[in-house]
Amino acid sequence: MADTVEVFDTTLRDGTQGEHVTLSARDKVRIARRLDAFGIDVIEGGWPGSNPTDQAFFEAARGETWAHTSICAFGSTRHASHAPSEDANLQALIEAGTDVVSIFGKSWTLHAEQALGVSLETNLALIRSSVAFLREHGKRVIYDAEHFFDGYADHPAYALRTLRAAAEAGADTLVLCDTNGGSLPHDIYDVTAAVYEDFDTTLGIHAHNDGGCAVANSLAAVRAGARHVQGTINGLGERCGNADLCAVIPDLQLKMDFECVDPDRLDDLVDLARFTNEVANLDPDDGAPYVGRSAFTHKGGVHVSAVMKEPSTYEHVAPESVGNRRRALVSDLSGRSNIQYKADEMGIDLGSNAAAQAVERIKELEHLGYEFQGAEASFELLLRTLQDEVPDFFGLDRMRVWSGQDDEAQTVEASLALTVQDERTLAVAEGTGPVDALSNAMREGLFSFYPSLDGVRLSDYKVRVLTPQDGTAATVRVLIEHGDGARTWNTVGVSENILDASWQALADGMRYALFHAAPTPTARPAPDPAASDPAASA
Repeated sequence: MADTVEVFDTTLRDGTQGEHVTLSARDKVRIARRLDAFGIDVIEGGWPGSNPTDQAFFEAARGETWAHTSICAFGSTRHASHAPSEDANLQALIEAGTDVVSIFGKSWTLHAEQALGVSLETNLALIRSSVAFLREHGKRVIYDAEHFFDGYADHPAYALRTLRAAAEAGADTLVLCDTNGGSLPHDIYDVTAAVYEDFDTTLGIHAHNDGGCAVANSLAAVRAGARHVQGTINGLGERCGNADLCAVIPDLQLKMDFECVDPDRLDDLVDLARFTNEVANLDPDDGAPYVGRSAFTHKGGVHVSAVMKEPSTYEHVAPESVGNRRRALVSDLSGRSNIQYKADEMGIDLGSNAAAQAVERIKELEHLGYEFQGAEASFELLLRTLQDEVPDFFGLDRMRVWSGQDDEAQTVEASLALTVQDERTLAVAEGTGPVDALSNAMREGLFSFYPSLDGVRLSDYKVRVLTPQDGTAATVRVLIEHGDGARTWNTVGVSENILDASWQALADGMRYALFHAAPTPTARPAPDPAASDPAASA
């Protein structure tokens, strides 16, 4: 049976000390529920009494039913001038109503004498009396030995005495903290192993990432005997962040044969990571280990070819084990394997000749500035055009965009002449800008022929200048997102004329919507590939 490591999540406390991280009490409750459902053992909710948000969280947490987790309140040892029963910080920990509390104390002589301004013996008394007071009130006490590794390097005997004071007073877990985040894995291992030999109390690790080693340091501590790991989801935290539990947990569970969460829950890890970023209003890190969008993404043709034969050739674990998925990108580095993989994903029966054609065409287009990694709808249309699957839904005869001032308000108007189902139709529409006006005019001209376009709307628009050195003649790439309320799709256009590039992306967006709205695309005589080729007007 796998040995168990207790997972202690401090996203709601230490994580919120990170730059740009702000969580309301409601946000904290939402994240705590997801952590509980995932199987996190202890959730540190904040420092009660220090601010209204944390106070409100603990009040709300008392009204929740937790399936697995224990909610923990955080604080410090008592103030030197107060007895434990008179210390506001310790009283707040009691009043938080949690079964578990974590308190930190000073392990480093530098901090005891200069930061706290007390003697070394007084510091030991603060630790001992604070832990004992909380134990007398029925709390499980997790003692965080702040700056332990720096303190041990400076004065090992005293650092160990601080741990002894907490253990003798009844602390259930002694957490060795790399508070400055500058320790290296071999040091973490050696010191943790030495402490493990001297103490019967469960040891924990709390690592910060200032040296880029927080995850490695956490694993080293577990190898040396620690059975309690602290960290945050997505590595959130002050300065460079905390140990990222989204890497620590799968590393321990999939590679080191420890059990951190129920194995059946591990494939919820990606959803948990994305949910936490969403609630915290943070952009996800695509390159994050295990949970990032790019974690199992392959771009080089050799890699994709090998992965299609045997995933372990370029994947250290199965992406599904953590709830992620394999992706293959299409670029000028692609070979037939990338194209074939994407075609299979899209349900396109692409023959080897068509795959070879697609590789060459994509390389040509990317040389012109096209980029299909964020425009999979344009890529699908390209493949289907090579297969003669895309009907000639419509064609552009003329496009005109007018912008001016009208009664002190800006007016933008687009007019289009389109050929649709062998009929020529004219459409005029206004918009909040030239692209919006073009989009409105296109829907106006096509709706009577294709009512399914009624719910399709332009939802995002991005422009990137590819050749800024060319000034006003620069080539631009336009990425457009359309949506119909149920799904979204992305298309691309490239040109020296921003309206032409926008038209390409807009037209592809509509063609994609029409293609997938049609129950069975009507077979047509071999269409002109340029009709759905993104570079038709490049």
